[in-house]
Amino acid sequence: MPSLSIAVVGAGVFGVTAALALRQRGYRVTLFDPGPLPQPLAASTDISKAVRLDYGPDEDYTALMETALEGWRRWNRDWTEQLFHEVGVLFLTPLPMQAGGLEYESYQLLLKRGHPPQRIEAEAIRARFPAWQASGFAHGYYNPLGGYAESGRVVAQFLRLAEASGVQLRVGQVFARLHEQGSRVAGLVTADGEVFPADRVLLATGAWTHHLLPSLKGRLRSNGMPVWHLRPERPELFAAKRFPVFSADVSATGYYGFPINRDGVVKIAHHGPGRELHPEAPERQVTPDETARLRAFIALALPDLANAPIVYTRLCLYSDTWDGHFWIAPDPEREGLIVAAGDSGHGFKFAPVLGGLIADAVDGALNPLLGKFRWRPELRPARSEEATRQKVQIFPSARCASVDKHPRRSNY
Repeated sequence: MPSLSIAVVGAGVFGVTAALALRQRGYRVTLFDPGPLPQPLAASTDISKAVRLDYGPDEDYTALMETALEGWRRWNRDWTEQLFHEVGVLFLTPLPMQAGGLEYESYQLLLKRGHPPQRIEAEAIRARFPAWQASGFAHGYYNPLGGYAESGRVVAQFLRLAEASGVQLRVGQVFARLHEQGSRVAGLVTADGEVFPADRVLLATGAWTHHLLPSLKGRLRSNGMPVWHLRPERPELFAAKRFPVFSADVSATGYYGFPINRDGVVKIAHHGPGRELHPEAPERQVTPDETARLRAFIALALPDLANAPIVYTRLCLYSDTWDGHFWIAPDPEREGLIVAAGDSGHGFKFAPVLGGLIADAVDGALNPLLGKFRWRPELRPARSEEATRQKVQIFPSARCASVDKHPRRSNY
């Protein structure tokens, strides 16, 4: 009996890991993307993404990340080039950690699960992490478990592995619409009118998803968050041993970042309110106001970066859900269509387990986490700004610098 055919649309981290997992399960898989690959506009494509266990009180994500962390370590052993750097993650706060905050709740859950986070205060911050202005961020903890992945290079590696496994890559094929037969999805139609039949279609198109599938408008949003690459004058201060992945009171400031990379660049990003826009909109660029706010932050927190030249900027677009959870589920109204989206800015770190989760959704397998990531038509925008904060924020993170102190998932 011939295997079922799956058309996967989108070659970001959701799509390519799903294509690999589905191929391993015996499906005939074709992966469509307009290209080039790795797709430069995809959220997956950058120099780094954080890999961390720290998820406040949410034990589901922490447990899933424990499995994913082992996957990152296994890939380091198996791949010819190590693309995961376990340099640890530093969580800093201006005041002692308090119950209800991301840092405190993460610290307590890590201890409960037998992990070794190290509480840290001003004197130790000055000694171990001298780039930091400890008078501004004098408390927090360091978690030696975790670090960062070289995300663009990781996606390129996934693509090589997918092609070697027998996944057919269709680069330059632009998805136009679903090929539907009654209430069933039977493939896809490209922008040049070519029909590609498939038994099932997996839409893994990130910030493009609700633009391609209008029924998800109001459930998913494409929100842009600014990213900067800086070149420090004293690179030794920003080496990983002295400057690990950091979260700088992210619930209040929005800023997080990474140690210097192989090209001598320090990446800092902001997780805030963002700007809702189409992923291909001409205004998809970092604004002077956003850069001015970054400069004000680093002048106070990281004075050695105050005059560092900015060598690159990008606006990273999240596929945001209103509750911050992923959206990995079959469409209940269209047989044969599965959507894997809603990364909400925190999906990449789960790469070692994402493909399996998505393949379970395609298979209809019983997986308790898929209840969390189910199709959720009840998710709608709240009517007021305050109600929106309360609805979308589950535990402390950054959503609006110096304004929004309500809890939400940390999206990096």
